[in-house]
Amino acid sequence: MKKLSYVFMIAAAALALQSCNHAAKDAKDSADSLNKTKDTTTNVAATGGIAVASDDAKFATTAANGGLAEVALGKLALTKTTNQAIKDFANMMITDHGKANDALAAIAKAKNITLPTEPDSAHLKKADELSKLSEADFDKQYVSAMVDGHKKTLDLMNNEAKNGQDADLKAFAGQTSLTVQMHLDAINKIKDNMK
Repeated sequence: MKKLSYVFMIAAAALALQSCNHAAKDAKDSADSLNKTKDTTTNVAATGGIAVASDDAKFATTAANGGLAEVALGKLALTKTTNQAIKDFANMMITDHGKANDALAAIAKAKNITLPTEPDSAHLKKADELSKLSEADFDKQYVSAMVDGHKKTLDLMNNEAKNGQDADLKAFAGQTSLTVQMHLDAINKIKDNMK
């Protein structure tokens, strides 16, 4: 009986340790992992399955991650800059990406896709780095990050709109790409005016 108790204690300790390791994963990795589990046909009874192809689920988590990061960085910009053009852009990020995040969340819920609830570790690290900069350095780095981020997001949206398999996600990507292009044009104009 004592041996059996020890086995249970060791198993419980191993399970607790494993749970701690999962907490170290960032939100996007966790969402991708859950979606991969749902995607397996052997777990449909347990998970309810997932209603999209794995590439479409990956698109959804990547888009959600980027959208969450844009909102978070926009809020940071409002506290770090006095440049009115950057403040206006940051407010646009919070509003537009907030709406896009809500629309994507509704699609994800209908398709049983798990989305991240916060930006991934790379975006959190970038926000932390930006938060430590002086205003002038922040402005330059934020604008640069927004240009790079919107180029990548535009490519992501265009790719899904062209190659995605799920009609709802394709439509979301097509519509969102128009907004992202508008953002990219706006941030490029701000960048040009800072030179």
